[in-house]
Amino acid sequence: MSVAAAFSQSYAEARSKFLAAVEAAGLDAHSHPHPLLGRDGEPLAMDVVRDGAADATRLLIVSSACHGVEGFCGSGVQITLLGDDAFRAEARSKGVAVLYIHALNPYGFSWWRRTTHENVDLNRNFHDFSKPLPANPGYDELAALLVPPTWPPSEAVQAGIQAYAAKHGMPALQAAYSSGQHTHPEGLFYGGVNPTWSNVTLRHVLQDEGRQARRVGWIDLHTGLGPSGHGERIFACRDDAAALARARAWWGDAITSIYDGSSSSARLTGLMWMAIEEECPQAEYTGIAMEYGTVPLMEVFDALRADQWLENHPETPEAQRAQIKAQVRDAFYTDTDAWKRRIVEQGVEASAQAVRGLAAD
Repeated sequence: MSVAAAFSQSYAEARSKFLAAVEAAGLDAHSHPHPLLGRDGEPLAMDVVRDGAADATRLLIVSSACHGVEGFCGSGVQITLLGDDAFRAEARSKGVAVLYIHALNPYGFSWWRRTTHENVDLNRNFHDFSKPLPANPGYDELAALLVPPTWPPSEAVQAGIQAYAAKHGMPALQAAYSSGQHTHPEGLFYGGVNPTWSNVTLRHVLQDEGRQARRVGWIDLHTGLGPSGHGERIFACRDDAAALARARAWWGDAITSIYDGSSSSARLTGLMWMAIEEECPQAEYTGIAMEYGTVPLMEVFDALRADQWLENHPETPEAQRAQIKAQVRDAFYTDTDAWKRRIVEQGVEASAQAVRGLAAD
């Protein structure tokens, strides 16, 4: 399969290609059906495939579509890996099982949304909901400007956001709108007040597939931050010096971190990968979010604002609806062969590095 052929134009096509790649590899998929249907009436599911021994003590997880529409990229990498005989042979020879989780958030993937069907950002949803949730006063201050009553936003709305950035700085603006919030359910980066379907389902997958492992690596595939086509390797563990040292030993010194400000991402709350330590406490865990750049940050920001406004206004005329949805997909998926080649090259490289890191004593 060519690089371009591993990518798709819809969730249904991506799932079909993924399941075909699983079959061609002689593997079996375990599907977790989603309660709702996709935008074309298709069934939705989180599909899980294990390539390797059931009792392997070293496990690499490669996951896609935590943020729905970002799954176009992640699915392409997963399909490529399933068809990469050299990668599969190396993993087997080193005793590393590879677990593919296709479409962590299938609803968002199908409907070209970053959020789940609960309008929750899955990577802000992993909290102990019996305890008080983190406050985000910056978002509270900006909420009415971020998702305004009309779209496109008025000059006064845009001026208000610019004034916040001028007063507090761009990093503070990014942290305010993207770090996570729990008080505006019709807003951006909403973390929810309960575990989502994807949260609960993923935890079951980790329990079923990860509790025999002594060492676990995880590459969670994302898009939307950084230079076009560049895969930033963002440290995806707790703020732990030993885990960061392992990550840099596996993937290189270019590993960035939200904890020291070196990442293009703000410091976030409710992170998904925290679940691995809760569900598989016996394992030594090392992980990254592979964050591929698409378009400039403010274009991504405006696409998310437009999409949330659209979600809040179902009466929107079809022409404007189609324009906003295309804007969202283009913000998270660059549909060119050159971009796809760069994505695959870096994804395969990072996966092979993780296999070698897991196998090292």
